[in-house]
Amino acid sequence: MNARQKADQCTSEVETTHRFRKEIPKIVDQLVFSCSSDDCFDHVGPEPISSRESIIDIINRAFRILYPGYFIRRQVDEVNLGYYFGQEVTAFFEILAEQITLAIRHECLRYDRPCSLCRERGEESAINFGRELPHLRSILAKDVRAAYEGDPAAMSYDEIIFSYPGLYAITVYRIAHHLYEQEIPLVPRIMTEHSHSRTGIDIHPGAHIGESFFIDHGTGVVVGETAVIGDRVRLYQGVTLGALSIRKEEAEGLRNKKRHPTIGNDVIIYAGSTILGGDTVIGDRSVIGGNVWITESVPPDTTVFAKNPELIFKGKYV
Repeated sequence: MNARQKADQCTSEVETTHRFRKEIPKIVDQLVFSCSSDDCFDHVGPEPISSRESIIDIINRAFRILYPGYFIRRQVDEVNLGYYFGQEVTAFFEILAEQITLAIRHECLRYDRPCSLCRERGEESAINFGRELPHLRSILAKDVRAAYEGDPAAMSYDEIIFSYPGLYAITVYRIAHHLYEQEIPLVPRIMTEHSHSRTGIDIHPGAHIGESFFIDHGTGVVVGETAVIGDRVRLYQGVTLGALSIRKEEAEGLRNKKRHPTIGNDVIIYAGSTILGGDTVIGDRSVIGGNVWITESVPPDTTVFAKNPELIFKGKYV
C-alpha cells in the first residue's frame, strides 16, 4: 500500500468513526428520557445516596479496630495503641455518621417521610455503635475461639482472623446487625451483601445469632432475616436456614413476621442441610446430619440423619 492509499484509508476510518460518534447524543437523549419513566430505576436528585465503596471502607476500618494490629502495615504496640485507636475511631465515626445520614435522608426525601433530623440521628447512631465496639470485640473473641476449638485444621488464632471466610462473614454480620437494630436503612444490607459476595456466606443483618458461633468452610450458607441461632452453634457449608416458599400475594403480609427457623444452643448442622419455616425449632444439643431437609421441629438431644442411599459401584475390578 502506497502513501496515497494509506492516507485515503485513514480518512475513511476517521469519517466512519465520526459517523458512529454522531449517534451518541441520540443515545444520551434516550437515556435521559428513560429516567422519567417508571420502567427504569435510578437515583437522580440533589441529594446523594449512600456509597457502596464508602460502606466497604467502613467495614475495613471496623476490622482494624476490632482486630488491632492485624490489618495494617505499621506496627501497633503499647506505646502507640492509644494514638492508633484515637485515629482509627475518629475517622471511623466520621465516615459512618456520614453514610448513615445519607441513607436516612434518602429514605425521607425519596418516600416523602417526615423529617427525622437525619444529621443528628446519623451521628447519634454512629456514636452508639462506637460505644458498642469494646463489647463487640469480646463477642468476636468468642467466635474466634469457637473456630479454633471446632476445627482441628486451625493452627492458630492468627490463621483464623486472617483467612477464615466464616469469621469474616460473622464479623461483618455483627457490625451490620447492630446498625439494623438501630433501624438504619440500606447500610446494613450493603455490608452483609458485600460479605456474601466475598465469602459465599449469606447472613441477613436481621438474624439473631448467639455467642461462640462457628461456620466451617462456609460456601453456600444462608441465614434468613428472622432466623434465631443460640450459643455455641456450628454450621457447615451449604446449610440453609430459610423460609418456606409462599405465593406472591402472601409475601407482603409476611414481611414482618417470623419466617425462618430457630436453632437452639450447642447444635451442629452438617453440610448441605436445609431447615425451613418460622415455626421450626431445632432443640438444644441436637445434631443435624448432612443433606437433610427439615420443615418441622426437632426435640432437644436428637440426631437427625438421612437414610444411606443405595450406592452402585462400576469398575474393572468390581
